Amino acid sequence: MAVSDYALDPELAPILEAMIQAANGPLLDFSDVPALRARLRAAETPADAHSNAQNLADPRVNVETVQIARDDGSLLDIVLFRPSDQPDSSDASGPSGRQAEDRPKPALLWFHAGGQVLGSAHEDAPYHASLALALDCVLAAVDYRLAPETEAPGAAEDGYLAYTYLREHATHLGIAPDRIGLAGASGGGAPAAAIALMARDRHYPAPCLLALSYPMLDDRNETQSSHEILDLGIVDRDQNLHAWSAVLGDRAGAPDLHPYCAPARATDLADLPPTFVAAAQFDVFRDENVDFARKLIAAGVPVDLHVYAGAFHAWDRFAPKAALTASFEQTWHTFLRRRLHG
Repeated sequence: MAVSDYALDPELAPILEAMIQAANGPLLDFSDVPALRARLRAAETPADAHSNAQNLADPRVNVETVQIARDDGSLLDIVLFRPSDQPDSSDASGPSGRQAEDRPKPALLWFHAGGQVLGSAHEDAPYHASLALALDCVLAAVDYRLAPETEAPGAAEDGYLAYTYLREHATHLGIAPDRIGLAGASGGGAPAAAIALMARDRHYPAPCLLALSYPMLDDRNETQSSHEILDLGIVDRDQNLHAWSAVLGDRAGAPDLHPYCAPARATDLADLPPTFVAAAQFDVFRDENVDFARKLIAAGVPVDLHVYAGAFHAWDRFAPKAALTASFEQTWHTFLRRRLHG
């Protein structure tokens, strides 16, 4: 089969086709993670350097990296993107500007995509800044540890450490402690969902929301969609199996795997925060996303579930100007603003 054999949205199909042709194969080959990382580094352009947080040149957003110590003494970075709240025509040192700066903002703890093996919170800064501005919140990107160097639930434990740090240092950080949400895309959806479970199980104050965009939740790969998406060229079945093997090692598919490692394994989803789930029709994760949302609904959790017809995995990032992306972003941002700002 080829891209043309899938009933993709007519605006999205040529975009994916062009990317696959340029890559001369699957966009991401998780069978050899070190080689994939090296290939992506070699393909970086000068423009990519400007996407790093330290190089962000947007006067509307202040960027700060906070480092917190793990139990082993290593440091976890949280990159904070904060709207300046200063009117363009006024003096930033004036009283009105100062009051705006001092007003606590809600925060969104963000977990980047990358199959839990790629990416960094220091990358993709323009996107992070745009989210902070669109939502009028502090976007806190977590530089969680990646597999295979750190297997699950290492990334989730990093996220939980970041979440508790934001709550406990909220006053200093200018954050409203009861308005902190969790959000993750693709591989970042796994730690985001796991942290919601951890907070509940550890009797810690719950986040105000959980937002999952086409999340990677189930290591078992037993759903219908996990057998349908075989050769689309973006996170097909084989690539997902390779990614989970990196994340879990020989525990992938084990019957007793803990939900903190693969949140779809959770049998009790009661008392989780209001949740947003976005799934794509032609995505290996589609059915596990829908199943997770259904389990949340059955547990009494408020859920916004959206399945985007004709979409492929992470279509919004690869086709940011597509109409389907605009539709998704409007719905997603509305949910986030409502839950963050109360």
